Amino acid sequence: MMGGLTVTCTTGDDVTQFQIDPQALKLKKNMFGKPELDFQNSRELCLPPLQFNISHSSSLIACGVTVHSPIGIDVEAKTRKIKNNIIAFAKRFFSPNEIEVLSAISDPESQRQEFIKLWTLKEAYVKALGRGFSATPFNTFTIQFNKTARSSCLPGCKTYEEAYEISVESCDDLENCSRNVTFALMELSGSHYAAVCVEKDTSFRGSLPMKLNVWRTIPYVEDECVSGTEAALPINGFAQANVNFSET
Repeated sequence: MMGGLTVTCTTGDDVTQFQIDPQALKLKKNMFGKPELDFQNSRELCLPPLQFNISHSSSLIACGVTVHSPIGIDVEAKTRKIKNNIIAFAKRFFSPNEIEVLSAISDPESQRQEFIKLWTLKEAYVKALGRGFSATPFNTFTIQFNKTARSSCLPGCKTYEEAYEISVESCDDLENCSRNVTFALMELSGSHYAAVCVEKDTSFRGSLPMKLNVWRTIPYVEDECVSGTEAALPINGFAQANVNFSET
């Protein structure tokens, strides 16, 4: 039985205040083939537009849900093996800056872990844009970790010096790229990395943090909130998480 992860991200609205009849949920595809929920024919006229995205590994399924803002999510096992040399493989997909960062890591295991983190972030970003991988190749943008003077609201970060903001830089194709996004990167139960990318909500003044609540979901077992525990450790970013994930 495969486990799963559901990430509910909110900024201004709270998705939990709405009750939805499952029969009212209808799916459609955008012009690039990304599945979306279609509420045009729903009688729930006050229902806000929900966005979702799905990812999976061999043992975990993830589903991210937001109100209004497009979302992308990716999960990768920490034990994922790279058949080829990591740097040689990265040169096919990553930007020059990312390759330089990976090349500077001498320890092979640390290099592999950083590669997996970058991969999940890039996957989440492209999926949030919803234009497909061919429209936004991985090597056209760079994921960067920028130290920030703001104190982190994430559990696990003791001082502001440990806080990083994850950003996208060097987009060659501005039509198919966006810097108006926010990221969350987490380690799940010590076995997986999960990256979430959400378009920033511009309807509010200033920047609002992405709110995440983390839930462990196991089939036939009551969901368990694990926010702020070692089951969902933040790695970088300012997100606070709403995540449901299931394990076997």
